Amino acid sequence: MANILVVHQNFPGQFPHITDALLARGDKVAALGGKTAAGRPGVDLRRWSNDRGSTKGVFEIATRAEADFIRGAAAAAAAGRLKQDGFTPDVIIAHPGWGEPLFLKEIWPDARMIIFGELLYRSHGGDINFDPEFGAESLAANVRVHAKNATQVLAAAYADRIVCPTRFQADSYPPALQELIRVIHEGVDMDHAQRREHAAVQIPDGRSLDRSTPVVTFVSRTLEPLRGFHIFMRALPEFLAACPSAEVLIIGSAALNGYGVASPNGRDWQSYLLDELGDRLDRKRVHFLGKVPHATLIDAFSISWAHVYYTYPFVLSWSLVEAMAAECLVIGSDTAPVREAITDGVEGILRPFFDVPALSQAMREAVAEPNSFTAMRVAARRRALEDYDRARGTAAWLALIDELLVA
Repeated sequence: MANILVVHQNFPGQFPHITDALLARGDKVAALGGKTAAGRPGVDLRRWSNDRGSTKGVFEIATRAEADFIRGAAAAAAAGRLKQDGFTPDVIIAHPGWGEPLFLKEIWPDARMIIFGELLYRSHGGDINFDPEFGAESLAANVRVHAKNATQVLAAAYADRIVCPTRFQADSYPPALQELIRVIHEGVDMDHAQRREHAAVQIPDGRSLDRSTPVVTFVSRTLEPLRGFHIFMRALPEFLAACPSAEVLIIGSAALNGYGVASPNGRDWQSYLLDELGDRLDRKRVHFLGKVPHATLIDAFSISWAHVYYTYPFVLSWSLVEAMAAECLVIGSDTAPVREAITDGVEGILRPFFDVPALSQAMREAVAEPNSFTAMRVAARRRALEDYDRARGTAAWLALIDELLVA
């Protein structure tokens, strides 16, 4: 039996299934989290707290690093209390995004540490400076990108291993850290994420849609350009005009706090694009469902004739993997994270991110000839099972932890 410490501001964050698997095999698990940490049965969760904000007038690009150091110090204080209560971890698993792991080696110098490598920001080759619609490149903005990485790289310097979910995410790290990286996708539940033959989804006007209606789906945690929402919306007028029986289901929040840029008028992107498209968009056939229960998401994938997944070069969404597992015909952006999951013409269709007519055409073809894409749907689930199954991901995580325990 090993002692494992899991560190995440919003514990369990990306680690619920790993935590449960550790508990199930008899390991003792403790956790450090912030005020929003939810906890987990069987886990000794210690929440760090901090009332100190950033220093007024601090050098602007140092603001994020200072905040991370403040959180790191608070997390170290909570770790000290956990140590006083008798807990000494053999392995620490930590998300470095908010600074909590920075000083944990001062509390437990002999503990091995695994850092979750979600993404290092880049001024080029990632989501920054990808979309020319939203501002010209500037040195000041590029410098801020590098400054955001400061504490993540520092945490990685103390790590024994770095786990990245995809090769694209791993490649965001510098060459000096590559030998520490293991690519392990946490995976999705393939038993739950599969096509439901009799699925139906109720839409706001009271109707219920099923597989008898041509349905195109779009899903994003927040409806924003980083996930191609602007490209998708601009492709709809032409598509809907050509396919009068089609309906569109859009799942996701219209909130302002997404990953990317704010809209030019400061409103949410849903409102902004609806205003932009005006009466060119048949609003009666475009249904915004907001956030939905996970079961409804799988139902939407089950009735979908085509699922559009567009993204900047950024972290791959779980929703894409679940769509593949549910045998959706995926129409994806020809960007690096999507190319890693889908080969064009094999598990789905890839189109250039900025080519709006190409997306409209792909959606039209999906609705006009659904049987032509059966092989792609089957291949998509097969690829999901091979590369993104949760059971395999959890097993790989446990094997890595065991590797460090005996090293």
